[in-house]
Amino acid sequence: MLEYLTRRLLTALFVMTAMMVIVFFGTNMIGDPVALLVDPSANQAEIEAARVSLGLDQPIWFQFWAFLTNAFQGDFGKSFVFNRPVFDVILERLPATLELAAAAALIALLVGLPAGLYAGLYPDRIGAKVIMGVSIFGFSLPSFWVGIVLILLFSVTFGWFPATGRGDTVELFGIRWSILTWDGISHLFLPALNLSLTKMAIVTRLVAAGTQEVRSQDFVRFARAKGVRGARLTLKHIGRNVMVPVITVIGIEIGHLIAYSVVTETIFAWPGVGRLVITSIFSLDRPVLVAYLVMVTLMFVLINLIVDLLYVALDPRIKLGSTPD
Repeated sequence: MLEYLTRRLLTALFVMTAMMVIVFFGTNMIGDPVALLVDPSANQAEIEAARVSLGLDQPIWFQFWAFLTNAFQGDFGKSFVFNRPVFDVILERLPATLELAAAAALIALLVGLPAGLYAGLYPDRIGAKVIMGVSIFGFSLPSFWVGIVLILLFSVTFGWFPATGRGDTVELFGIRWSILTWDGISHLFLPALNLSLTKMAIVTRLVAAGTQEVRSQDFVRFARAKGVRGARLTLKHIGRNVMVPVITVIGIEIGHLIAYSVVTETIFAWPGVGRLVITSIFSLDRPVLVAYLVMVTLMFVLINLIVDLLYVALDPRIKLGSTPD
């Protein structure tokens, strides 16, 4: 275990360093943030003063070394736009994005798992064929179009749910949460539903395929021969074995929900990190972009480690450091 964790940590360190190199030089090749931040009527002296205050007057390699040294100490600098530490700006918006991603993942699992199990257990029934057919739309329809349709249908036409914003929030443990108020939940539902549709389709089809494969295996037939039926057979013998490959996809997709919620947050004016990234792109706020991409990389590294540990918990035959069968 210790050897495995050490190897994974060293790999993570290498990945994080490589990512910081790529992101830093990539963002520094795009535009000039000073041109966007200073007043258009500013003279050359004022422009140079702004460049010096942001540290952009130094050679690129010197800037990178300063960035790398500070980054490994947890300091990603100050936002060009907000003039505040980058992580303060991101952490201020992060709870809203985590809340949205968690709600979307919950919807995807609550719908996708039972739908996939049903479609896998009874593939010849009309209901199963409808489920598999409808799931195709989850892959095919672009999220920005679906988001607009959801707003037109449920907000404009029926008026059931608010179209934008986060609604009322309640502070708990120093963080503002919208899921603790009915108004917040009503604001959360449509963006969470929009964000969950693709993941719902993935979970449904993956569980259905896994169920069809597992239900024909010898240990399931033996369980039936022993008289095991109903929910016990489905959950203990079929569901548990189906979940091993599903966890891999779910883990990665949860990371995608957080990393790629930009479109949904923009459509529904959800005040999360996704909207902050869009704003930072237009204003060339390099420290925010670099810190966000590094944070996303670290998140995926941690998710992959957690997924590997869950493999062992679900299937004792799997050993750390080996490839699951």
